[in-house]
Amino acid sequence: MFHIKGMRAFLIGLLMIAAATVTGLTAYRHFGRTPGELMDYVDRRLEGHPKLEVVAKPILAELRQVFDAPSVADRARIPFLVPPPPKRRGPDEVGRREPPPAGVRVWRVGPSGPITKIGDVARLARDGDHVEIEAGDYHQDVAVWEQSKLTIRGVNGAARLFADGRSAEGKAIWVIRHGVFDISNIDFVGAEVTDGNGAGIRFEGGHLRLRDCLFWGNQMGLLTGGRSTAPDATLVIENSEFAYSHVQNRWGHNLYVGTIASLTVTGSYFHHAGVGHLLKSRAGISDILYNRLTDESGGRASYELDFPNGGMVRLVGNVVQQQRDTEHSVLIAFGEEGYEWPTNVLLMGNNTLINDHPYGGTFLRVAAGADSVEAANNLLVGPGTYQVEDHLKVFNDVNADWGAFFRPSREDYRLLHPGARMAYQPSPDTELGPTFAPKAQYVHPRRVRLLSTGPTYVGAIQEVGQ
Repeated sequence: MFHIKGMRAFLIGLLMIAAATVTGLTAYRHFGRTPGELMDYVDRRLEGHPKLEVVAKPILAELRQVFDAPSVADRARIPFLVPPPPKRRGPDEVGRREPPPAGVRVWRVGPSGPITKIGDVARLARDGDHVEIEAGDYHQDVAVWEQSKLTIRGVNGAARLFADGRSAEGKAIWVIRHGVFDISNIDFVGAEVTDGNGAGIRFEGGHLRLRDCLFWGNQMGLLTGGRSTAPDATLVIENSEFAYSHVQNRWGHNLYVGTIASLTVTGSYFHHAGVGHLLKSRAGISDILYNRLTDESGGRASYELDFPNGGMVRLVGNVVQQQRDTEHSVLIAFGEEGYEWPTNVLLMGNNTLINDHPYGGTFLRVAAGADSVEAANNLLVGPGTYQVEDHLKVFNDVNADWGAFFRPSREDYRLLHPGARMAYQPSPDTELGPTFAPKAQYVHPRRVRLLSTGPTYVGAIQEVGQ
């Protein structure tokens, strides 16, 4: 009798799971979810129901094999490998900088002295000074910068800072506090602290401009303060690279911007995040222009771009790629944690959005309540949809396949025939008109090239050279 009842329960459970699976797998593309996400949801729903788990788990295991979709537990056992940082940049590989103005005091840090420690000069420098750090490797040399105005730059190449287990105030390699700072040619490597928020830079307020910097293998690449500490802060990032942020058993974001006034990112390269996002911004204004945000093989990013509290977001000329082992099916998310700004508008023009997952995905997901969402002249590659609750306008977006690129299997997303394929068209009925025509293009790695002939095609701003 027990055998008959057990067999009956198994058959009923099998039919239920089969029906749910067929329904789910016929609908997953419509809802922008991958089969793996649907099976993760089923796993969560089965918790606390041991009898049903006995029936369902073997079926789900078979389905995961079919769709190559490991479970949450299996994914957690896959190591997130962080390679050594790229070769330190020499004098010909960093941006040129004008000499300090006449009369400005210049502090020099370097192995030949007289000042050999960055932390020492952080205490000595005064408002308005310039700090020059000789190219080389600096280990466990952390600092808090509290000046009201300061320029800091690596000279004769990049200055590379290795945390090696140390941090400033238990927060970061550098803590920047409430001044006007211009920082260039500095690399931040391997920050770890006990609360999991170890950053290359903790930016706690003021105005920070970063140029030609590298953030590699930190728990968080760069982390800002929030509304309570930095409501008027502004952050500008140019020609920089953020990669391999990770925290054991938790998310690690390459760039995490709190509720500051504005963020501008131009010509930069974001890749390989461990479970977290390539870029996450809660800023009131976020301008993300002419960048490459690609998780690539070995990456584990959730969203590539996340704007959880909305705000005014302008995405122009970026190449954004989601690889097939993603923790989430969405490339760009907007407003999923609730809108907290007076204006909540997303404008998205001339981007190339690539979803490498073969079984579904979402290029853009916008929560209900946004004031306006407009997309024009974007190139969409791979399976995916826009999941937007309301107020969506789309103009001249184009679907293509991987054959449009030079070597997509090697993450080379240059278009084979960009000028001949897709003409840029100013949108007649959205804000993405002539003023949003692309003015530059991303050139891999980490460089922006100005367009000399003006906009000519959709996706004009992906790499033009490797």
